Amino acid sequence: MARGTLRFWAAAKAAAGTHEEPYDAVTLAEAVAAAGEGRGGEFARVVGRSSFLIDGEPVGTRPHESVTLPEGGVVEVLPPFAGG
Repeated sequence: MARGTLRFWAAAKAAAGTHEEPYDAVTLAEAVAAAGEGRGGEFARVVGRSSFLIDGEPVGTRPHESVTLPEGGVVEVLPPFAGG
């Protein structure tokens, strides 16, 4: 198990009801599933469309089950942004 921080931005922050929280997980999939417990459908919808950075590095299209989290890492949850 690794411990670190999940940071939520924009719509993910609104759906989570917080800007950040700790994680205690081996993989990104485990951390996201634990964060979603008790948060409902809006959180799942937003996070399901989000991009992720781990310590500033993009996860890209890698399956979240295969992404190992580092001890003390920071996972940024970035929902799609609108703009012009």
